[in-house]
Amino acid sequence: MIATYTREQTLRDEIAPAVEQSVPGVEVLAVELLSPSRFCVYVDHPSGVDHALCERVTRVLDAYRAGYTIDVSSPGPERPLRKRAHFESVVGRRVSLRTSVDIEGRNRFRGELAEAREATVTLHTDAGPLRIPYDAIVRGNLIDEGLTT
Repeated sequence: MIATYTREQTLRDEIAPAVEQSVPGVEVLAVELLSPSRFCVYVDHPSGVDHALCERVTRVLDAYRAGYTIDVSSPGPERPLRKRAHFESVVGRRVSLRTSVDIEGRNRFRGELAEAREATVTLHTDAGPLRIPYDAIVRGNLIDEGLTT
């Protein structure tokens, strides 16, 4: 999992600046490896994400097509959470997290996001509150509770 996460981070660090400069208003939320030869880029835009926007983002990524199949997607109801700002925007909502290291004997968590601080998030789990450092989080997603925004 660590190798996958490292490759995702490398891809995100390469892809995000190019996409965000080439397609005004787009934010690259996450890059996830779906297989060794396929990745998905999750993007958001203040006006929403439609097929035309996904197509524009895909064109920016043409150089990657030799080695990868590329999917471009809206964040959907289970929006990826990777940055502090992403977590801050969903305080009070239920999230799922996966960490690179065990915390209290496990690396997968679900619960209500109580706080998003400088270096950690606080998650209310069935076992009680748990503080998790951002640098330990390899995956974070909003849990779809059927809410409309």
